[in-house]
Amino acid sequence: MNLDEVVARTVTTRARLDAVERSWSHRVQLVGVTKGFGAEAVDAAVAAGCDAIGENYAQELLDKRATIERLRPEVHFIGRLQRNKVRQLVDLVDVWCSLDRLSVVEEVAKRAPGARVLIQVDTSGDAAKGGCDPGEAPALVDHAGGLGLSVLGLMTVGPTGSPAEAARAGFREVRALVDALGLAVCSMGMSGDLDVAVQEGSTEVRVGTALFGARPPRRSPVR
Repeated sequence: MNLDEVVARTVTTRARLDAVERSWSHRVQLVGVTKGFGAEAVDAAVAAGCDAIGENYAQELLDKRATIERLRPEVHFIGRLQRNKVRQLVDLVDVWCSLDRLSVVEEVAKRAPGARVLIQVDTSGDAAKGGCDPGEAPALVDHAGGLGLSVLGLMTVGPTGSPAEAARAGFREVRALVDALGLAVCSMGMSGDLDVAVQEGSTEVRVGTALFGARPPRRSPVR
């Protein structure tokens, strides 16, 4: 992985965000999604100025433990979370971003009391992406808070393989939910649709290919 290229891409991505976020009073956090890459991507992300990284798979995150412990970026777990993986990840994850059902909320509350979390909302219609129905989000937020978790906000993923504009309605819905619930974080937008996401009020975008290039094929389906 070429560090200069990652730095240049990060500057370009930050400029994309800056061009849109001027209409908002907040600065959008850029989370460098290092899934699919080796530990060198974490080094590159931190060197390029990303103070947070995102990982989708438990085993990949565990494989990067030494680098993460050395560099200490903020770690966001953004993939579909399996209850049996929570215990393994407790000492590595700073923000659990994909809580979408009671069983996972309860497991995180049990294993990581007081943890910072986001509730994932489904706006894509793709069950594989995870997320609760928007109508279920308020109850899940209340339940998580009642268990002592620090609910920062909501997260959503736009539709894959569609024009960026196709994500706008879902993003707008999630932003409205964030406001209605009095939450601070609205995590939405990836490499292909981050401009639309920020226009609709995202406070955090999760960007992988725009920073690191195309991901290599996965060697194993282990999560």
